Amino acid sequence: MAEKIELEVVTPERRVLAEPVEMVTVPGLNGELGILPGHTPLISQLKTGVLTYAQDGKNSQLHVSGGFVEVRDDKVSVLAEVAERPEEIDVAGARSARERLEKQLSGWSGSEEDLEIARTELARSEVRLQLAARS
Repeated sequence: MAEKIELEVVTPERRVLAEPVEMVTVPGLNGELGILPGHTPLISQLKTGVLTYAQDGKNSQLHVSGGFVEVRDDKVSVLAEVAERPEEIDVAGARSARERLEKQLSGWSGSEEDLEIARTELARSEVRLQLAARS
């Protein structure tokens, strides 16, 4: 069994990360998925949350939202709508978005589809703020 797995995180705009790591935890649709070398192949939808990976004994984190994760042949491919390192997060922008969305949701009168989009955007803002506060 390999000692490391290759982690690649890609968004439509860029490749965020491509590194050998010891372990990855991703926010799957039905809960967190812990992935070690030799993991069984799988494909899962991602939800908004924090992707954590261990590299040389140090844990690092990324904000991810939307998309999929695929595990195959000791490679973890994350194809996300959004992926950000903590230092890339615009804290003031995330705080402003959270406040705007909370007000918008408190008096919601739109469609169910738009409501789900607003909730997803709110979750992204909250995860961004939590991750930025940890770093």
